[in-house]
Amino acid sequence: MEPHGTRRIEDFGLVGDMHSAALIGRDGSVDWLCLPRFDSPALFTALLGTAEHGMWRLSPSTAAGGPDQPTASRRRYRLDSLILESEWDTADGTVRVIDFMPPREGPARLIRIVEGVTGCVRMHSELRMRFAYGRVVPRVQTLGGRTAAVAGPESVYLDTVVPVRVADNTLYSDFTVTAGERVAFVIGWQPSHEAPSAAADPEIALTATDVFWKSWVDQCTYDGPYREAVVRSLITLKALTYAPTGGIVAAPTTSLPEDIGGVRNWDYRYTWLRDAAITLSSLLRTGYREEARSWREWLLRAVAGDPENLQIMYGIAGERELGEAELGWLPGYENSVPVRIGNGAAHQLQLDVYGEVAEALYLAGQHGLEQEHAISQLLMTLVGYLETHWDQPDEGIWEVRGRRRHFVHSKVMAWAAVDRAVRMIESGGADGPLERWRDLRDTIHRSVCENGFDTVRNTFTQSYGSRELDAALLLIPQVGFLPPDDKRVIGTIEAIQRELSTPDGFILRYPTAGEDQGVDGLPGDEGAFIACSFWMADDLAMIGRVDEARALFEKVLHLSNDLGLLAEEWDPRLQRQVGNFPQAFSHFALVNAALYLSTALTPPVLGAAQ
Repeated sequence: MEPHGTRRIEDFGLVGDMHSAALIGRDGSVDWLCLPRFDSPALFTALLGTAEHGMWRLSPSTAAGGPDQPTASRRRYRLDSLILESEWDTADGTVRVIDFMPPREGPARLIRIVEGVTGCVRMHSELRMRFAYGRVVPRVQTLGGRTAAVAGPESVYLDTVVPVRVADNTLYSDFTVTAGERVAFVIGWQPSHEAPSAAADPEIALTATDVFWKSWVDQCTYDGPYREAVVRSLITLKALTYAPTGGIVAAPTTSLPEDIGGVRNWDYRYTWLRDAAITLSSLLRTGYREEARSWREWLLRAVAGDPENLQIMYGIAGERELGEAELGWLPGYENSVPVRIGNGAAHQLQLDVYGEVAEALYLAGQHGLEQEHAISQLLMTLVGYLETHWDQPDEGIWEVRGRRRHFVHSKVMAWAAVDRAVRMIESGGADGPLERWRDLRDTIHRSVCENGFDTVRNTFTQSYGSRELDAALLLIPQVGFLPPDDKRVIGTIEAIQRELSTPDGFILRYPTAGEDQGVDGLPGDEGAFIACSFWMADDLAMIGRVDEARALFEKVLHLSNDLGLLAEEWDPRLQRQVGNFPQAFSHFALVNAALYLSTALTPPVLGAAQ
C-alpha cells in the first residue's frame, strides 16, 4: 500500500494530555498516537507507514476517501489552549471538528466532537486501530453497546451515539450534522484485563480541558513582544511534560527524518537532561515554578545514588535502559528508514550536560525555589565528577556517532558547571572546595582559549585543533564564558554567519559531508537547526545589532506552521520542516530569544538573577 497521503511534517497539529500526544493532519486524520505514554508503542502509526498501520480519519464525506484527501479550510487552537478546531467549507455547509485529550484522570482518552456550523454536512469516520506500531491487528467486538478493540494486554473502547460498522477490523461511521448539532466520538485506552471504565461525557471533558489550559496560561508572567508565539511555545513545552513524574520529552515522535529519504531518524520520546534543563529555564523565566520543582524531583529520582554515572537521557519515569531497535515492517516517513525506537545515544559521554543541569539548578534557586540540601549536594557531586573528567574527549551536544573529540562547547559548559557551583558556595547555598574549584574554573577557561580558538580566523572552533565551526559556539556569551563585546565572541558570531548560514540566512549546526561520513559519523546532509538560528538572534542582540536580531527572529518565527508549531530543522532546499515534531529544543529557543529581544540592548545572561 502507498504511504498515507502526502503530508508535510508541518501539516500536523498537536493535542495531548501531559501523558501522551496525538498528531492530526489538515485532512482530519490522526496519524500518530502512543498510549498510554509518550514512549508506548503507537496505536496509530500511519505517520511512519501507511493507513494500514493505524489511523483515524474524521472529515466530510466529500473529503473522505477521494484521491486528494481535501484538507480543512482553516484550523486553529481555541484561544490559549491545546484544543484543536478544524473547519471544512463544503457545498452543503460548514462543519467543525474539535479535537482534544483531556488532562488525565482515569483512562487515556482522545475526544473528537463534530459540530455543524451551517447547512447539513455528511460526515465519515474511519477508525483503524493497529497496536504495536501497526504490527498487531486487534479483535474488534461489541461489549455492552460499546465497540472494543482488544490485542494482548491492551484494549481501546470507542463510544459514540452514531452507528458503527465493522469491516476488515476497521470501524466506519457515516452520519450528517446540521447547524448547531454536535456528535462526539471518544476512544479510551486501558489494560485489557481490567473491567471497562465508564464512558466519558465529552462536553464535560471539553469544558474541563478548556478551564485547565486557561488556568495554566494565566500563570504566565511574560508580557513582552511576540507574546502569542511565546505562549504557544510554552503550551507546547507543557504538553511535552509527563505529568506523573515531571520528565520532559524532546518530542512526541520518533523517526521523522532530518534528511528526507535518509538515515538520520531518531527516537525523541525520552527526557534529555540538556533539553529538559533548558526547558526548565524557559519555564522559570516566564513564571512557571511548579514545573521546575517537579523536574528537580524527577532529576533526583533519575540520578538516584549514582550521580557519577549520569546519563544524558532517561525514560520519562527515569528509566535507564533505552535500547535502540529498528522496526523493519514500517516504510518510514517518505521512505526514510530505518524507523527506530529506543536511543543508542543514552550512554554517550556528553560533558556539556553537566553544565546545563548545573545552570538549571542554579537558576531555580535564583528564582526563589528552595535550595534543598539534596539539590546542592547533587550539584557538588556532579562538579566533583567533572574535576577529573572535564579534559576527556566526548560525543558532544550533537551526539555524534563518529569518534570522540575535545568539543569546545563541551568544555565551555564544563566551565559553566564549575562556575555555578562556585557561585552557590560563595552565596552560602552549598559547601565545597571553593578555592580549588575557582582554580579549576580558571584552568578550563584557559584551556578553551588556548586550544579551541583559531587566532588566524578570529573564531572559536568546533573542537580542539579543528577548523570546523559549530553553532553551539554561539552559547559562549550566553553562559557568561566571555562577555558579548569580547572580540573573540564577535569574531565567532561573524564566522558562523559566513560559514554556517544557508542561502536563505538560517544557521546549520555544523558542516556535514554529504554521502561521506563527516564529524558526526553519518552519511547524508541535514537542514538548518531551528534553535541555532534563534541562538544567532540572541547573540546579535547581545552585541548590539538589535535590528538584525529582530529581523532574523521574525524570519525564523515565520517557519512555524499555521498553529505556531516547529520541528527540529528547516530544509532550505525543500523549503519545509524536517525532524521530529514538535520539538522542545526549537520552542524553548524561541522563548529564550523573545526574552533576549524583550530586553533589547541589555539582555540577561544565563545564570544571572532576573
